[in-house]
Amino acid sequence: MRCMKIGTDGELPAPERDLGSGQATPGQAVSGPAASDPAPDVIVRRATAADADALVRLRAVMLDAMGTRVGGDDAPWRARARTWFTERLAATGEFAAFVVDDPELGVVSNAVGACDRHAPGPANLSGLHGHISNVCTDPRRLRRGYARACMEAVLDWFADETQARVINLNATSDGVGLYTGLGFANPPHPALQVRLDGTVAPVPVIRQERTGPGLS
Repeated sequence: MRCMKIGTDGELPAPERDLGSGQATPGQAVSGPAASDPAPDVIVRRATAADADALVRLRAVMLDAMGTRVGGDDAPWRARARTWFTERLAATGEFAAFVVDDPELGVVSNAVGACDRHAPGPANLSGLHGHISNVCTDPRRLRRGYARACMEAVLDWFADETQARVINLNATSDGVGLYTGLGFANPPHPALQVRLDGTVAPVPVIRQERTGPGLS
């Protein structure tokens, strides 16, 4: 399978590098065609503010799969998340989301990248770190390489359009294979977390990072 990425202006460049087999979304059961089955080209595009509802919908799918109670369509967090995505999708310099469209279901897969500002250090003069989140595929379209294609697009964006050279993400055990296949590994100093409201995260996550002078 090959991935083709289009920008917000609809322009379709030449196909990019081979992407290999598809991966199941973290926390999702594997279904659909086998990863080795032939698949058409995957077209990835950069999300716009018009995709905010779709990103919220996929976020709910991801959180539900991780054991979080997401509530119904009128749950308060959804409206806040919609506003959050809408505002940040307009800030194209340090935030980007990439999606795959399906002719029947609309947006069926996505990955989100954001730059976090930290104090500069000897190995990172910009102080920028990248963080990837919201990696999710609609359960009806698993095992087609969509999540991997979106991840590749986000990593290309970090490499080509930002100064971030350390990219972090939190992975469930089901997603580790996808992320390690893209170069992520456990960092030397694992992140810890405390919740001041006394709650406990429902599912243990694995902190991974990808480093290097370039990401593609």
